[in-house]
Amino acid sequence: MRTRHSIRGGRCAVGLASVALTLLAGCRVGPKYVAPKAVAPPEFKESSPAAYSAAPAGTWQPANPQDAALKGKWWEMFHELELNALEEQLNINNQNIAQYFQNFMAARALVREARASYYPTLTTDPSYSRQRTPGTLRSTGVTTGTTTGTGTTGTTGVATSSGSTSTALSLPFDVSWEPDLWGKIRNTVREYQNAAQVSAADLENERLTEQADLAEYYFELRGQDALQGIYDQTIDADRKALNLTKALYETGIDSDESVAQAEVTLQNAEEAGAGIATNRAIYEHAIATLIGKPASSFSLPVKELTTPVPAIPVGVPSQLLQRRPDIAAAERTMSEANALIGVEKAAYYPNLTLTGGGGLESSTITSLFSGPALFWSLGASAAETIFDGGLRRATVAQYTAQYNADTAAYRQTVLTAFQQVEDYIATLRVTSAQIAQQDQAVKSAQRYLDIATARYQTGLDPYLDVISAQTTLLSDRQTQVTLRVSEMTAAVQLVQALGGGWDVSQLPSAAKVTSSAAARQVSTTP
Repeated sequence: MRTRHSIRGGRCAVGLASVALTLLAGCRVGPKYVAPKAVAPPEFKESSPAAYSAAPAGTWQPANPQDAALKGKWWEMFHELELNALEEQLNINNQNIAQYFQNFMAARALVREARASYYPTLTTDPSYSRQRTPGTLRSTGVTTGTTTGTGTTGTTGVATSSGSTSTALSLPFDVSWEPDLWGKIRNTVREYQNAAQVSAADLENERLTEQADLAEYYFELRGQDALQGIYDQTIDADRKALNLTKALYETGIDSDESVAQAEVTLQNAEEAGAGIATNRAIYEHAIATLIGKPASSFSLPVKELTTPVPAIPVGVPSQLLQRRPDIAAAERTMSEANALIGVEKAAYYPNLTLTGGGGLESSTITSLFSGPALFWSLGASAAETIFDGGLRRATVAQYTAQYNADTAAYRQTVLTAFQQVEDYIATLRVTSAQIAQQDQAVKSAQRYLDIATARYQTGLDPYLDVISAQTTLLSDRQTQVTLRVSEMTAAVQLVQALGGGWDVSQLPSAAKVTSSAAARQVSTTP
């Protein structure tokens, strides 16, 4: 049974140990980081009801309620099965995304490297040696010889030693530790944790960029298919018009000049129609690269653009600050710069290094682990820079300026995000209104061509009027397709400006950035 004195002594020992640990833990110098507050407007100007008060019927409008948010696989809102399949392949095989993921893994490793400085460094240098000293000659002091008439003669006796052999075994250990008295290591760890978060946000921003590029290329390609369809119809109509002109010429109703005009019109349409294949091939090759396939082994079947623009939930501007990975990266960059200031400020204070050594040394293996074979040493040293010509002050000023620059970059990123959302909402609203007007223009152009063709067939008007009507219709239909493609790409760009289906809750926390769960989280997003 323990006595009261032993219990009290144990408590005192625990208390002293706690105090010692507290002193060794030290304090953390440097400015405290406070996340910046960005002022967000109450609503997006271009999505307010007032912006649509004079818009024609059929004009695109954001989804309601306005505070809704995009979720997960945002591209599925377009209801394009081919696009869905391509996006899934991109998330697995895109090499730019793979590169950014490995950058994130490297950033995580740097955090673990920095955390290693919390702990002592233990080294050992075991050795074994066996040495033999050579033999030496020595005099024995004995004289031998014979007696003759003139005296005694003889020699002095000499003996030779065989030398000696010695063995030395050593098992030393050295320990060194630099306590984090001023928070240099803690600030360094925080710096690398924030850098890893920046890398994770950059990965999500790159992923969103690649996804948006794929969707844009897909709709651009479908737009080329639609243009090809228009030219195919135009070429067919021009060929029929040429046959009609030849028939009228053969019957004497029309002239050879009209036949030549019809031939030129057909040839121009055929040439322009053949050129559509170039742009389509370029978009197809770009899609192949995005999904990680060689362009030579990838193709998409022809399909005209018929996808309607969905109603996209825009939400409110304050949500945008939590939904864009580039904003998250800019904010984490500020925190990283703030931690670096603390690292540099720690250079003003002395460094304390604790060292210790010990081990076992003996001439035989049997006595190596005995008490007499033990040796040890303990020591401590402190280092402080007395004069550096203002180097530390200049270094702190450098990183303080970098922090201020990162703050400005963050605010600019936020402003740019608001601008992009407003831009693409306005583009969608105006373009959809243009499409409604262009649809009427195409109907009018078709009616104009029908009238001109009928009057030409009855001999009332020359064939030049038919050519003019054909040109007008072709131009209007081209504009119609171009506007439809612009509308679809603007919808994709709006989704990208809104951050896709990402939000800041998906960013690994600083404390868990090195966990395997965090790695799986960023690798499987969205």
